[in-house]
Amino acid sequence: MTEETPGFEEQPDVPSGATSDDAEPQTATPSAEGAAAPDGDAAAQLTGLTAQLDQARMALTERTADLQRLQAEFQNYRRRIERDRIAVREIAIANLLTELLPVLDDIGRARDHGELVGGFKSVAESLETVAAKMGLQQFGKEGEPFDPTIHEALMHSYAPDVTETTCVAILQPGYRFGERTIRPARVAVAEPQPGAQPVKAEEPAEAADDKESGGPDEG
Repeated sequence: MTEETPGFEEQPDVPSGATSDDAEPQTATPSAEGAAAPDGDAAAQLTGLTAQLDQARMALTERTADLQRLQAEFQNYRRRIERDRIAVREIAIANLLTELLPVLDDIGRARDHGELVGGFKSVAESLETVAAKMGLQQFGKEGEPFDPTIHEALMHSYAPDVTETTCVAILQPGYRFGERTIRPARVAVAEPQPGAQPVKAEEPAEAADDKESGGPDEG
């Protein structure tokens, strides 16, 4: 059994001729390529994020355009529905008023013959008031020029005192609802006599005297 000498510690084997500094482990120094690697990764990440941002912006632009198109289509749909609703309402009212025209004709004939009296008069006037509130308008007067778009000629004659085709009698009044003609006015028309000269307006007597005397006295 050997005795260990106190204070003696085993030292690692050091080659001859080497210093103590050579025995210490050396710390590895990072190379230049290793230092540049993190910068390259950051640039790649930035490029990827930029591409994603561009894609997001493009998608947002497309979705915004789709939304605007859908909104415009919806507004057009609403306007079309409202226009159709008004048209259907006008057609329904026009059909109702058309059915009431014979009753209004009877009321007019009764008024012309003096038979619109008593309770019948009140009912007739109430009906005419309601029809007027719904937009029914009566037209057709004697003496107005004949218009084939709103008049229907049932009788024809010649007259020396007219200068154009004229409504000389209203056989049945016409009715319109808004811009829609429900029934044309049925009239008797007169035309000027064939070969008749147009009637000239008579000149004042003073002007005729001036012409005969050669003009107004001077001085």
